[in-house]
Amino acid sequence: MQIKFLQLQTHGDERGSLISLEHEKNIPFEIKRVYYMFNTKEGVRRGFHAHQQLKQVVIAVRGSCRFLLDDGKEKISIFLDNPAQGLLIESFMWREMHDFSDDCVLMVLADRLYDESDYIRDYNDFLKLIKMVDKQND
Repeated sequence: MQIKFLQLQTHGDERGSLISLEHEKNIPFEIKRVYYMFNTKEGVRRGFHAHQQLKQVVIAVRGSCRFLLDDGKEKISIFLDNPAQGLLIESFMWREMHDFSDDCVLMVLADRLYDESDYIRDYNDFLKLIKMVDKQND
């Protein structure tokens, strides 16, 4: 599995830091939706889904959390704690988030508007779809 991190350029001076997120400059798609998670309680796990088409960039703008990414063949655990680094999550990638720090703010940039029909919420269905997609690509 190939994981892609986006290094985001930090601008700043003695007043503080700023990062700009722009389509075609540091975000590889047109941003259609932005949301963020915060105040996640201790021991809570989130995610447990994949998308058929949606692509996302995830940034821990404050604090930290851990991602489990699964492409149906391999699983990788990733620790996010750098607001100057984005994690690109392609379609057909199962994701679970856990180990949120108390101060974690996790921002997600998406290339599509919310569409419930794009979600794959059952892991066994995800594995079946991955096999179908792999057969089509052979």
